[in-house]
Amino acid sequence: MGMPKTFLAAVRYFSNADNCREYLVSRRWPNGVVCPQCGSKSVYFDKGRNGWECKTRHPKRKFTLKTGTIFEDSPIGFDKWLPVVWMIANCKNGVSSHEVARSIGVTQKTAWFMLQRIRLAMQGEDGGKMGGEVEVDETYIGGKARNMHAAKRSQMLAGGNKQNRWAGKVAVMGMLERGPAKTSRVRTVIVDGVKRGNLLPHVDANVVSGSSVYTDALRSYCDLGTDYDHQVIDHAVSYVDGQVHTNGLESYWAILKRALKGTYIAVEPFHLFRYLDEQAFRFNERKATDADRFSMLLAGVVGKRLTYETLIGAMNSGSAPA
Repeated sequence: MGMPKTFLAAVRYFSNADNCREYLVSRRWPNGVVCPQCGSKSVYFDKGRNGWECKTRHPKRKFTLKTGTIFEDSPIGFDKWLPVVWMIANCKNGVSSHEVARSIGVTQKTAWFMLQRIRLAMQGEDGGKMGGEVEVDETYIGGKARNMHAAKRSQMLAGGNKQNRWAGKVAVMGMLERGPAKTSRVRTVIVDGVKRGNLLPHVDANVVSGSSVYTDALRSYCDLGTDYDHQVIDHAVSYVDGQVHTNGLESYWAILKRALKGTYIAVEPFHLFRYLDEQAFRFNERKATDADRFSMLLAGVVGKRLTYETLIGAMNSGSAPA
């Protein structure tokens, strides 16, 4: 059987432990297995424990495929891990931990922890600064006022202060570098607000000076004209004026919010960046096949570790969102 190209084929293929090992070894150590501690190639495979041991004497000589990856110390086998990686890499609207729990036979808490580890692997390198034509926009993520208890809604909207309506929401800034069909790429960052000092430093850090930058009429972007070819589309007048628009990011916000509202339902603010990484990974790699996207995600599992204590460190309770 060849390398899997569909989810069904992946489930069948990775149900075999030897297939899991061969697939992962070929990607982690394409030039031969090396000790993650000392880098020596002088290792031997212990079939009884499905792992290796370095012949050089030093601490932690024994290691497995999970050592030094997001899978480390997980008692769950690759026959379950790898299908879940396939699911989150290729489900456009994400996959709920409840659905994962039902699909592979683990608790929801375990499934949630698995997904958060995989999202860590989806964090990519920044890839340098963006250039050419770049759209910049911002949005707020959080519950809608009409869904709140009447007392809380009244408190938020009290005094007629328009800014109160954003209370409890998280501001997210996005930058999209345009390219040929399905090659545009996006970056998102959580910001403290949408004032000039919150937004402009991120543009400077991520966009090459002299690039064409398209924004809406938010006054916080006024100073962009100093270093960029800044062009503005006023949404009170129109949404498109030739090449001047932010429709690419608007479409991306729609995809992101559909996943957050339809699949994950409730995302705590201190975990939001993980879900932003997830959606950006799928969007930026949308031109790849499912199998290639799966392989790209696995390329990011090495050298990353997320313990449960670290994951819930900011949480006051042990409850886990979807």
